[in-house]
Amino acid sequence: MSEKPQKSEAKDYSKTLFLPQTEFPMRAGLPQREPEILKTWYGIGLYERLRKSSAGRAKFVLHDGPPYANGNIHIGHALNKILKDVVTKSQQMLGFDSNYVPGWDCHGLPIEWKIEEENYRSKGKAKPDFHDSAAMVAFRKECRAYATHWLNVQREEFKRLGIIGDWDHPYATMDYFAEAQIARELMKFAANGTLYRGSKPVMWSVVEKTALAEAEVEYEDYTSDQVWVKFPITSPVHGALANASIVIWTTTPWTLPGNRAISFSPKIAYGLYRITDAPADNWAKAGDLLVLADALAESVLKQARVIAYEKVRSVPGDTLDAVECAHPLRGLGGGYGFKVPLLAGEHVTEDTGTGFVHTAPGHGREDFDVWTANARELEARGINTTIPYTVDENGAFTDHAPGFTGKRVINDKGEKGDANEAVIKALIDAGMLLARGRLKHQYPHSWRSKKPVIFRNTPQWFIAMDKAITPSKVVWGGGTNTLTLTGDDTLRNRALKAISVTEWVPPAGENRITGMIESRPDWVISRQRAWGVPIALFIRENADGSAEILQDEAVNKRITDAFEKEGADAWYMEGARERFLGPLANEEWKKIDDICDVWFDSGSTHAFVLEDPVHFPGLAGIRRKVDGGADTVMYLEGSDQHRGWFHSSLLESCGTRGRAPYDVVLTHGFTLDENGRKMSKSLGNTVEPQRVIAQSGADILRLWVSSTDYADDQRIGPEILKNTVETYRKLRNTIRWMLGTLHHFRPGDAVEVADMPELERLMLHRLSEIDAVVREAYAGFDYKTVVASLTHFMNTDLSAFYFDIRKDVLYCDPPSSTTRKAALTTVDIVCDAILRWLAPIISFTADEAWFMYRPGGPPSVHLLNFPDGLAEYRDDALAAKWETIRAVRRVVTGALEIERAAKRIGSSLEASPLVYISDKAIFGTLFEIDLAEVCITSNAMVTNEDAPADAFRLSDVPNVAVVVEKAVGSKCARSWKILPTVGEDREYPDVSPRDAQALREWKALGVTI
Repeated sequence: MSEKPQKSEAKDYSKTLFLPQTEFPMRAGLPQREPEILKTWYGIGLYERLRKSSAGRAKFVLHDGPPYANGNIHIGHALNKILKDVVTKSQQMLGFDSNYVPGWDCHGLPIEWKIEEENYRSKGKAKPDFHDSAAMVAFRKECRAYATHWLNVQREEFKRLGIIGDWDHPYATMDYFAEAQIARELMKFAANGTLYRGSKPVMWSVVEKTALAEAEVEYEDYTSDQVWVKFPITSPVHGALANASIVIWTTTPWTLPGNRAISFSPKIAYGLYRITDAPADNWAKAGDLLVLADALAESVLKQARVIAYEKVRSVPGDTLDAVECAHPLRGLGGGYGFKVPLLAGEHVTEDTGTGFVHTAPGHGREDFDVWTANARELEARGINTTIPYTVDENGAFTDHAPGFTGKRVINDKGEKGDANEAVIKALIDAGMLLARGRLKHQYPHSWRSKKPVIFRNTPQWFIAMDKAITPSKVVWGGGTNTLTLTGDDTLRNRALKAISVTEWVPPAGENRITGMIESRPDWVISRQRAWGVPIALFIRENADGSAEILQDEAVNKRITDAFEKEGADAWYMEGARERFLGPLANEEWKKIDDICDVWFDSGSTHAFVLEDPVHFPGLAGIRRKVDGGADTVMYLEGSDQHRGWFHSSLLESCGTRGRAPYDVVLTHGFTLDENGRKMSKSLGNTVEPQRVIAQSGADILRLWVSSTDYADDQRIGPEILKNTVETYRKLRNTIRWMLGTLHHFRPGDAVEVADMPELERLMLHRLSEIDAVVREAYAGFDYKTVVASLTHFMNTDLSAFYFDIRKDVLYCDPPSSTTRKAALTTVDIVCDAILRWLAPIISFTADEAWFMYRPGGPPSVHLLNFPDGLAEYRDDALAAKWETIRAVRRVVTGALEIERAAKRIGSSLEASPLVYISDKAIFGTLFEIDLAEVCITSNAMVTNEDAPADAFRLSDVPNVAVVVEKAVGSKCARSWKILPTVGEDREYPDVSPRDAQALREWKALGVTI
């Protein structure tokens, strides 16, 4: 027998390696796997378990802004609902009772349109006569059925996104109890004196036959007729302005029959101009005297094709309030014989036009304001201040516009009618037209019909912004916190104060909604349609056109009780007036059949969701911080809702409760395509969430949402989704490796942190740093930071550093190895934290992994909080030391890459780097560690000798140079390291001593080698 050790025949040592073992698949298969996880969630009653387990905690309630129940969800819905789910799940895991009740907006014109189109027009049937009670109620039932269908469709689509909420008990604005409460809320405005019927210009859709709120209007390009018109000065008869005319400019010639005044600015410099030369056939004639703003005279006269003119004199702006004019249509059809006064207005500028503004109080807000502000003085001058109704609901002139009755401003299709041409022709015939043209500009359109709207004077119901509220005292929180207002107790001042004490995310939202509240007019809440909550009031007409509202508790109770049992359809049933008025039916009370603006519906949701413990017991007992409690209510929607739901909810709650219904408001931008364009079916650039889910899974959408800067507009498309899939793949592979590695971990083998090697303690330090970042980001709703931090940590700190280094120990060390057990303990702690941190974002994947990670533990990761106690792992001194070590490792890795590229080595285990250190502190640090282990080489040497000139260096790591040498020794058949010690063990001569010890331990455990 030879004295030399004999190498054994090649053996299969794989059974002696702690290789990862897991059923967690590399290929996610999310489209098939996610529905199974959903079934598990509903099977265990996840939502109910969450409520039970978090009972007694401070509540964090995300009150759902209701989507409209009229079609499949789109990518904007997916973004919104996923973002809400990330909020609620993360707040739950931060330690709150984070409750989410989904809701739907079910009333309104879009559903009416669908019913009219699908059930009537497409079948050649006549639209129902809404004056017929039976027809009205039948139509409303059709609308309710349509909304119910789409509510159910959307519910399933939202659930498929992984949204956890009380889906079995959502709210809908068409719920009977909701309609009853909406009616009660409106009655509160009647009781506090802010609800009134007035005559006021409103934005009116001729196509839809209804008034529109600001939130229902969008501005689009439109080409308008523009005219410059002369108003002959009639008073004073003598003096400098005798025989002169004031010139106005307007892009709405059809409003001229409604003109009652001209607005000017005392701050503008005006002049009297004489035309000295003009073409013979011109409307502007030589000798004409015109008053114009000096800054605009040249442009006006150029438009009028004037060849030459002269300025006669200056006209001080502060003297114009004594001037009166004749209407340019004076005498037409026997009308327009009234005086046209000049009124000072702050809205008048010298940016465009003539420096004067044609003022038709029935056709513009500023016109109305300046007219009514001067009403008392005008009446003293003998001027009738009645605002005419010149245009009817069909966009046609009434007999209040003599000479034009029946002419259409806009027809039923939303197209320009014949009114403008008729007015312009009349001006030409009267010799009052100075010039005309066309102007392409931004003009208000209905966001539903996409057709232009008009301003017309109509009887509508309003909630006053600046009228003192009765009673005037505002109390927040059970009489403990009196709201201090700036100015009078008005709805506007209440709202402005409430905005200032609300948290806005991002902060820019506060300025945006503040500006809107500061400048908004009274809230128009009436609509002349069928499908909605009626303005359930009775009125008595007054001689001046106003209305007295019946204030009777018994009548109101009969109404709301009926709505609770039968829905708001009760208002439209035969005999409703007599039923609700009871003994008052013989008096002259008139039932109002207008419906509420749908924004009033959705603005009232806080009243019938957050304050209704009967229908929503899970939300019972909310005590907000403003009331001295610990609970928080958040509203979260797109940034357009500063003028929509945030806005209407603020006004409704401030008007009835003296405060906002929310503590935090978070807004997100809109979803665009990859090129930053608005999505459109005609452009073919839409991304359907249903298709993404079918192809890649909902977790891909969830990861995309969480990765975006939602405060701005987001982009999505094939390439962006491809990148998201790749990010997900890396996260999943890291999770998979941890699960496979932990197959070999036994809790009884856990190692105390104090007994762990430095590398494990370093990773736990990094975990504590990530914990601080993730907790702060989740608390601040900064989900992109969560994703970025975890992605970097998992890809860079774990996969590319720690796991890469520790694979040798984890796979090859003996079963008794403390280092191996310490590494497993560390991976266990890390895996637990990561699955919890990722749970709000990739909710399906986190739970899929959790089922395998803790098969005997809680049935869902979503039932847990974020990990506690990680801060105790922080070790800044150790981190500073390893920052130096990792810098040296980067230099070694760079040198190895060059050698690998030159094919001088294959695996890094073939190398033995010689590391030259010229810094004593670094040199001392490296002698405390196994540099070969850290660099994943078979050996490594450190020297403080001078490095050769051709040694590898990195410019950002001074005092370190590396020369890569070939590892010396034989290749271990088990760990593949090349070591001179391979062969020293007689029993296992083809492996290193470490591996030989491992094999003996495996043999002792009964493993055949």
